[in-house]
Amino acid sequence: MFAVIMAGGSGTRFWPASRESVPKQFLRITSDRTMFEETLARVRLFAADDRIYSVVCSAHAELVRGLLSSNLPQTLTEPVGRNTAACIGLSAIHISRRDPDEPIAFLPADHFVADAECFARTINAAAEAARSGAIITLGIRPTRPETGYGYIEIGAEAGRARNEPYFRMERFVEKPDQATALGYLTGGRHLWNSGIFVLSARAILREFENCLPALAEGLREIESAIGRADYSEVLGRVYERIQSVSIDYGVMEKTSSPVFVFKADFGWSDVGSWQALYELRRADYDEQDNLLMGDAVAIGAKGNFVYAESERVVALLGVENLIVVDTPDAVLVARLDRSQDVKKFPEMLKARGRSDVA
Repeated sequence: MFAVIMAGGSGTRFWPASRESVPKQFLRITSDRTMFEETLARVRLFAADDRIYSVVCSAHAELVRGLLSSNLPQTLTEPVGRNTAACIGLSAIHISRRDPDEPIAFLPADHFVADAECFARTINAAAEAARSGAIITLGIRPTRPETGYGYIEIGAEAGRARNEPYFRMERFVEKPDQATALGYLTGGRHLWNSGIFVLSARAILREFENCLPALAEGLREIESAIGRADYSEVLGRVYERIQSVSIDYGVMEKTSSPVFVFKADFGWSDVGSWQALYELRRADYDEQDNLLMGDAVAIGAKGNFVYAESERVVALLGVENLIVVDTPDAVLVARLDRSQDVKKFPEMLKARGRSDVA
């Protein structure tokens, strides 16, 4: 099996700790390793090193090399980010030259998984199902009426692989409102969309031909330049013009091919905001439900999250439900339940000519 770690995201939801130069997947927020390193460690449970690829923005290639030293998987660089369809397509044309029919696990670099062994078992089962040329995705059993995730509606059981059942996908569903999400939770037919896919290079390139023909044309042009001296020039030229579209919207919502879903239950989170990280690290709370990461103290404070990476001490007194992020050149103070709006600050700062802190 091959594996592709998609590490090209910009990470604006974790500003000011994450920046364009150091996005979320390169932060040490879920453990003492970066999220990229944690993902690589999980992938090594089911894929050999010479079959692991990472796709990163060219601006972060040096950062990845510094993180991993000699333990570096094959790294493909994108001149600019063009969302997950282009990322998957770029890796697929490279892997196709080695083996077009071997299953590939495509997974984001910035997700949290509590049970890595269970994760590996599910991926292996998905790969077995994908050997027939099928398109496989993983849906996460919902544990709450979450409105921040997309959902997958599933139909009847379609088969089993390694004794794990998989189901026919009926449709992808956009992020719901609270009442709809509650119905999904109780109905049992909707799973969280994990953004993890398992299929062969041949299968995904076929889907691009059918669903995203302009992207398929660009990928053919890039593939023809692999191994040539002008590869980087061709890659840059194609990436200037191709559409930025997610694999979900560009392919999975449009395909006429059957898509199958494994129900996954390995303690997953996309860690999509500071609040999500706060809730994820519940085991690290103090007696007043404060999560203090870094040099921080609290008196009479409750339910706060401090992430401090400057040399200052952060002190909280008599406040509740705040997020405080202290970096050497920027400080964020916000209500914890507004942390989804943090992504607005980088855009605002750029508009004001402060790209240095965006």
